[in-house]
Amino acid sequence: MLIEFSVSNYRSFREKKTFSMVAAPRLKKGDNVFKPIVKGEKLPDLLKVAAIYGPNASGKSNLIKALGIVKDVALRQPSAQSALLPVSPFRFDPQLADQPSRLELHFVYEGLRYAFELALTQQRIVEERLVAFPEGKETLLYKRCHLSSGDEYIFGPQLEGGQDLHELWKKSTGPQMLFLVQAVANSSEGLKQLREPLNWLQTGFMIVSGNMDGLANQSQKLAKDIPPFAEAISSFLQDVDVPVTNIRFDQVETSSEELSLLGLDALTNTKSKSKTVLTHKTSLGEAEFDFHEESEGTKNLIGFWWPWYVSGQLFKNCALVVDELDSSLHPEIVASLVAKHIKSDSSSQLIFTTHDTHLMDAKLLRRDQFWLTERDANGATQLRSIHDFEGRESEDLEKRYYEGRYRGLPFVRKS
Repeated sequence: MLIEFSVSNYRSFREKKTFSMVAAPRLKKGDNVFKPIVKGEKLPDLLKVAAIYGPNASGKSNLIKALGIVKDVALRQPSAQSALLPVSPFRFDPQLADQPSRLELHFVYEGLRYAFELALTQQRIVEERLVAFPEGKETLLYKRCHLSSGDEYIFGPQLEGGQDLHELWKKSTGPQMLFLVQAVANSSEGLKQLREPLNWLQTGFMIVSGNMDGLANQSQKLAKDIPPFAEAISSFLQDVDVPVTNIRFDQVETSSEELSLLGLDALTNTKSKSKTVLTHKTSLGEAEFDFHEESEGTKNLIGFWWPWYVSGQLFKNCALVVDELDSSLHPEIVASLVAKHIKSDSSSQLIFTTHDTHLMDAKLLRRDQFWLTERDANGATQLRSIHDFEGRESEDLEKRYYEGRYRGLPFVRKS
C-alpha cells in the first residue's frame, strides 16, 4: 500500500512535491481510512481514496506519469540493449537541464515498511537507495551512486546474499538498469529481502491513462477464456445501473470479402473470430446487442472493470491510479464506485485525477482526500491538500473551491 510519493525536476515539477495517503487525525468518516498492518510498528491510518483536481496543464497527469516511471523502470528486464529512460527535466530552469529527475516512494508490503529513492536522467540511473524499517528501525539495504569514477555502492550489513553475490550483482548492473532488478534476476527464490519490495514496485499499483479501448479488449478476452469473469462483468455493470444480465461470445466466420480487404486468401486462412453479445433486460423484456453497438460509456465501464477487479480482488493491497477518471465515466458512476470502494473491506487504494467537482458536493470524501495542483509564475506545479487550508470539516468544499478559496482554478482571460 502506498504511504506517500515525492517527485522533483520532472516535467512541470521543479522542487520536491509530496503526495501523501496518510490520513489527517481527528477527521470524521472513519470508513474512508484503514490501518496498515506493519510488524512491530504503529503507523497512522492511510486513506482509501484520493482525488486530484486542478486546471488543464497544471501537473495532474505529470504526477501520474512520474509514478509510472517507477513501475516502468522496475519492470525493465536485464538486456544488452540500451533505451532512453522515460524522464524529462523541468525546462524553465536552465540549471536543472542536466540534473536528474528524483522520485521517492514510501510503501508497505507484506507487513514491512520501505522507502525507495531513485534519481535518473534519460541516459542512466544516477542514484538508487532502498531502506527497510523492521520493527520501525531504519535499515539501509543498499545505496548506489554514480560518480565520475563510476558507480559506488554501499551495502547494509543486513543485506542477504554475501559479498561474492553482491559483487556479481554490481558487475551485472548496467547504467540504465535498476540494481534492484539485476540483483533479483541473479538470485535464488529463497532470497526475498530484495525480491519483495521489487514485487511491490512492479505490481503494487496499476496505472490507467488514456482511452479504455485496450482494457475493454482485455476484459472481453478474459471473459471469453474464463466464464466466471463474464458473470463478474455483468454484475459490475448492474451495480452501476447498466442492465446487462448476460455476456456471451459467438463464433463468426470471416467472409471472403473481409479476407480480401485484409489481403488474405480464404483457402489458407480459415480462422473464425468471435463477437461479444450483451443481453440487456428492461421492463419490456430482453434484447441483445453487439459490443460495437454499445454506448461509449458502457464500453468504458467494461474496460474499467479489469483494473477495478485486479486492484480490489486479486491484489488486496494494490493502488489503482486513474488519470482523468471523469473523462471515461459519468460523475454519478464515479461517485458510486468511490462509495463502493470506501465500504469494501479491502485495503486497496483508489487515486484519480478529475475536473468534476461532483464528489466535493456528494460529501463522500474528507478534506484530506482532495488534492489540488496549480502552476506558479515560474511554470512549476504546486501540490497541496485542501486540508492544508483553514476551514471547517462541514464547509461546502465545492462552493469554496469555485470561489477560489483553495486556489487550483484556471485563470481565463476575458476578451
